[in-house]
Amino acid sequence: MEAAIKALFLRQSGAGYLLLALVILSLALMAVEQTTRLLAPVRATLLTGLMPVTVIGESPYLLGRTASEAMATREQLQARNQELEAQFLSLSHLAQQYHVLRAENERLLALVESRARLPAEVMAAEIIGIVPRENTLQVIIDRGTQAGVTEGDPVIDARGLFGQVVEAGVYSSRVLLVTDKDHAVPVEVNRNGVRSIAGGTGRIDRMELEFVPVTTDIVVGDELVTSGLGGRFPRGYPVGTVTEVVVETNSSFARVTVAPAAELDRSRHVLVVFARDGQAAADGAQSGDAGSAPESGVADVPGERAATPEGGQ
Repeated sequence: MEAAIKALFLRQSGAGYLLLALVILSLALMAVEQTTRLLAPVRATLLTGLMPVTVIGESPYLLGRTASEAMATREQLQARNQELEAQFLSLSHLAQQYHVLRAENERLLALVESRARLPAEVMAAEIIGIVPRENTLQVIIDRGTQAGVTEGDPVIDARGLFGQVVEAGVYSSRVLLVTDKDHAVPVEVNRNGVRSIAGGTGRIDRMELEFVPVTTDIVVGDELVTSGLGGRFPRGYPVGTVTEVVVETNSSFARVTVAPAAELDRSRHVLVVFARDGQAAADGAQSGDAGSAPESGVADVPGERAATPEGGQ
């Protein structure tokens, strides 16, 4: 009996040492994660490994939705069918207008001997999660390197620019939203072509233009689109609308607030834009001053903001 009790205490002592070692290892990994990018491949592998857990977590919602649809009455299905038919007619009308405007635009480009820019290749993706990290705005989509997604690819929704991919796993990827404080994008005013950089503020519903001189022709209501400079974002995607222009006393720069065009807190499905090098170069050449230095708001590392004043000149 005495020998058994001693053996029990020995096993408990060994477990205590093991727990202490695991705590030390956890603290060391947390320190490495916060200070370096050495664990980025490990995070990508874990992101891939946790994909089944995400699917299992979504399964109750999918099963519940399927059951509720199966229990729907005949009258509800007929009403839903009529609603879908009305939406189809509305979308058909918009599609017909699109084809007419596209044909007219191509004829005008041919008249001025300009090369028509073909639409960028895109791929649909679904948002399957939100990154629960303080002071950052990121989501997870269900497309990864297996589908052709790479780090830096722009992401849009039905309204406009949504963000860009900052980490691509095999089956899923992390997307940095356009309003994140570490995100910036070169833009131009659709009304007059004035260029600037729209930077995130960390708030889901707000962006700001960086280093805008007080003499710049920007007013409330101006629509901003991507300028294509820098080669990261293709030209012409809606970014947001100017909601406030404040000129402060004794300041050379105005504070310009922008409401993002994309529905960052509501969109469920997005499009990943595969902006190839050839198209990005063409967009940059057509956006105005082809010989000047690119005014990209995103450095070589995706999500890192530039600190050079552009001033919209």
